[in-house]
Amino acid sequence: MKNPFNSSSYKNEDDLTLIQEAKLGNQKALNQLMKNHQGYIYNVSLKFFNEVDKAQDATQEVLIKILSNLGSYNSEKSQFRTWVYRIAFNHFLNTKKSAFEQRYEIGFEKFFDVIQSTPDQELNELEIAELKMEIEEAKVACTAGMIMCLDREQRLLYIVGDVFEIDHQLGAEIFEITPANFRQRLTRARQDLFMWMNNRCGLVNEQNPCRCPKKTKGFVERGYVNPQSLKWNSDVLTKIGELSEQQVDELLIERDKIAHNIFQQHPFKKTVISSEKILDLILQNDRFSDGFKLER
Repeated sequence: MKNPFNSSSYKNEDDLTLIQEAKLGNQKALNQLMKNHQGYIYNVSLKFFNEVDKAQDATQEVLIKILSNLGSYNSEKSQFRTWVYRIAFNHFLNTKKSAFEQRYEIGFEKFFDVIQSTPDQELNELEIAELKMEIEEAKVACTAGMIMCLDREQRLLYIVGDVFEIDHQLGAEIFEITPANFRQRLTRARQDLFMWMNNRCGLVNEQNPCRCPKKTKGFVERGYVNPQSLKWNSDVLTKIGELSEQQVDELLIERDKIAHNIFQQHPFKKTVISSEKILDLILQNDRFSDGFKLER
């Protein structure tokens, strides 16, 4: 899978070729154009909203926006990926907050207090083996919740800048700021996140008492982890870090690398959104059909 956030992997010419073929009526080309970006749009959306249904809806809405406005894309002004992810990220930032997202506005201190209030339950080796998936789910769910405590702009910057390692020049173009400003904002988000993780999370600092295996049974009992319906560790394609094609930012100091590595182990999930279904919706749009001579 090519990483559109990495300049050495992404080839703008490939997308432009697909757009030209789509304009000539090639529906397969249009479908492939969507697939080139759909997985990353969905996985950024999932980490941003922390809700599967919300992420799926947002991804579908973004893809419809992209395809409905494809005729207005000007390749002389920007690369296609810049145009695509600017649409996606603006959509995420401007989407109405759900009740679930608002729960995290309590901030880091109260979030960690909630985690700490979950009773520890020691597990023996057999229980650790039997609860392997639940323990992994607890780890991802807890650390994903930490990201949610950042405000929306910081959260999105951290997700794409640190977790998905977006090229900083591309990030600056998408957010319409300078590369230096992009790095400064990303650094602030890293610092805010690390400060709390270093003080409370056992994954970052071994001196902290919180441990995912000890919390897992409590998370299950409180409904934070559902063994019958794992939010994070189902439909997994790979780990996010395995999609990385670049070295970790040289500006990262050792403490930030610890948190970076934790989030790089989060799953990169398969999207269940049907690109064919979205195309059917788009083909009903006369404005789109006028610019792209696709057969209905």
